[in-house]
Amino acid sequence: MEGLVVPGEVRGESPIDTTRVDTLVVGLGNPILGDDGVGWQVVAEVERRLKRVGSELGAVDLCGSPHSLATTCLSLGGLSLMEHLIGCRRAIIVDAVRGGGPVGSICVLPLEDFPEARCSHVASAHDAALSTALNLGRGLGAVLPERVWIVGIVAECLDEFSEQLSPAVAAAVSRAAQRVLELLAEEA
Repeated sequence: MEGLVVPGEVRGESPIDTTRVDTLVVGLGNPILGDDGVGWQVVAEVERRLKRVGSELGAVDLCGSPHSLATTCLSLGGLSLMEHLIGCRRAIIVDAVRGGGPVGSICVLPLEDFPEARCSHVASAHDAALSTALNLGRGLGAVLPERVWIVGIVAECLDEFSEQLSPAVAAAVSRAAQRVLELLAEEA
């Protein structure tokens, strides 16, 4: 269908010139599947906070750092996500996760320490796990981030059509956005 825009779909040139982006913050999920849309909402909150402090996306000054920052929201992990990470020095991925604590709790771990089976989009039965996709991309010569952080929010419902987050997950959006900003500042 002409004119239909699918979240995370790249048409023509990539909307993010990753050859100049030092850090990419990615919200993963599907905003019409309840808690699965939390990654998108966290990234929107991060953008609001950065704008509120007078920073411009694409040229964010974090603690005096000259590094650039971009944000995006995607619906697919695996190989598609890996393609968006090409050229970045680091990435922070925000996604809904299964289990690992009470609904609405937040876990922040490097990708290599994160049990990918808990992630909604970082791992998929229909695609390569992100760690596998990154290894494949590196094997093919792509410049990919050495450090990828996962900010996971424990979800209640990931498979019912709704644009609303469950109350506990909605309450976690602000805290998760704060954790993303802390990660940005720590590694600036």
